[in-house]
Amino acid sequence: MKAFTYEKPASPAEAASAAARMPDAKFIAGGTNLLDLMKLQIETPAHLVDVNGLGLDTIAATQEGGLRIGALVRNTDLAADARVRTDYGVLSRALVSGASGQLRNKATTAGNLLQRTRCPYFYDTAQPCNKRQPGSGCAAIGGVSRQLGVIGTSEACIATYPGDMAVAMRVLDATVETVDAEGAARKIPVAEFHRLPGDTPQIETALKPGELITAVTLPKPVGGTQVYRKVRDRASYAFALVSVAAIVQRDGSARVAFGGMAPRPWRVEAAEAELAKGAKPAAERIFAGAKPTHDNAFKLKLAERTLDAVLTEARG
Repeated sequence: MKAFTYEKPASPAEAASAAARMPDAKFIAGGTNLLDLMKLQIETPAHLVDVNGLGLDTIAATQEGGLRIGALVRNTDLAADARVRTDYGVLSRALVSGASGQLRNKATTAGNLLQRTRCPYFYDTAQPCNKRQPGSGCAAIGGVSRQLGVIGTSEACIATYPGDMAVAMRVLDATVETVDAEGAARKIPVAEFHRLPGDTPQIETALKPGELITAVTLPKPVGGTQVYRKVRDRASYAFALVSVAAIVQRDGSARVAFGGMAPRPWRVEAAEAELAKGAKPAAERIFAGAKPTHDNAFKLKLAERTLDAVLTEARG
């Protein structure tokens, strides 16, 4: 691990200012992803800005009837919150399907959104990776790609976004709140938060340099039957081959988002009308234009069957 400097600011605006002041600075909260990457020298920040203790660890009701989740709320606490379990069950289920209990005790809401891909070529510093070293190439293309993306990818990168929580946030239409170095706040719909790779796969989110996530807001509960199903190689402590977050209403209407398939949580609202006809026609619309590899073409059929199982469960 390379040497770095460290500071612990007193406010979110001060933290954002500190990070913007040094181009190689990183925020650190739970550190469950960042510290691993630093040990491997995939991330080599010259300066760490500790955002713990900024008062961003509460969950509160909003005036609109939703919930505002502080950026530093730990995954365990969020999953266990009675309001989340009652009104946003898909989120609670997604959280408890991720990582291990020990990691969920440390991992934060903001850090979960910002976790980086687990593509094996990203983690192997002997291999070219455009996320790690822009312009070096993508060893995953033509390599072992069973776990990697089938849609939303590019000629520069076929990695997937690895998380569970963000898939549920996507189906719930959450909003990410931030503050920048000047103290200006803004709100980013979660649908616009994670970027597709294009020819700049190293730019993974809509955040500006130094911009700090302060909260994630959930809208008023939409009810319905909420399901999160994760298909993986091991029963626990494994990333999704395919995951499905679904909210199904009594009238048969539904919304769905997928994990494990793309560089960001994958949802196509325009295709959700097809869900009333069944999983197959919906999946055909949702994954139109997919470009799977020989290794991961099975994911398309697996996603369709997982969606079918989820809809069957939700509709009784």
